[in-house]
Amino acid sequence: MIFLRSLTFNIFYLIWCAIFFTPCLLLMLFPQRYMLIAGHYWAIVIFWLLKVICGTTYEIRGKENLPKDGKFLLVSKHQSAWETIALMAFQDNPCIVLKKQLLRIPFFGWYLWKSGVVAIDRKAGTKALRQMISESKEALEQNRPIVIFPEGTRSTPGQPPEYQTGIAALYSGLNVPVCPAALNSGLFWGKDAFVKRPGTIVLEYLPLIPTGLKPRVFMKTLQDTIETASNDLMEEAKKVEGK
Repeated sequence: MIFLRSLTFNIFYLIWCAIFFTPCLLLMLFPQRYMLIAGHYWAIVIFWLLKVICGTTYEIRGKENLPKDGKFLLVSKHQSAWETIALMAFQDNPCIVLKKQLLRIPFFGWYLWKSGVVAIDRKAGTKALRQMISESKEALEQNRPIVIFPEGTRSTPGQPPEYQTGIAALYSGLNVPVCPAALNSGLFWGKDAFVKRPGTIVLEYLPLIPTGLKPRVFMKTLQDTIETASNDLMEEAKKVEGK
């Protein structure tokens, strides 16, 4: 039954993307804000399909921890495609840090570019790091929060974390507070997984990490905060869902 529901969801997901992406080409002619608004409604439909077809719902906690203005760094655990959609759609005018290769995807990549992302070439080394800091500063000046996944790629639940040191350079270079985000999405929409499982995906915004910490202290604080909270969310889900 789960397989059939997942198959149905994936079919409707592709149909929705085909319906949505084609007329959105017109938005390439309008200001960036319109593409971000369209992306919000694109995500709403996807999450509705997840709920109706797969029984996968979501809950967002800790909104009170988000700064009122957009001048902060949102650093999230990354287990699924779910948070890629959610953080782009539910933040106010976000600026996502992602790998440059994603911009080459037809339609989807074009829309990412139009939404105003920071696209980096991981092979460029220190040049990419300077670019990331410079373009992130420009976005912050427009009150756009910077969204980044410190592991660089999706991980599976229980996998040992590998936080990239570039996040410490970004933290020091931007000099803005960091809002860590924990989640349990990998239990329901796993990395490269076809099957979407029923249950409640929880995204939790955690208390801010202030500016001014030394890089090693920041990295340890960030990783301990996100990993502890994410593990707690996964344990909570396993008890509730009986996994």
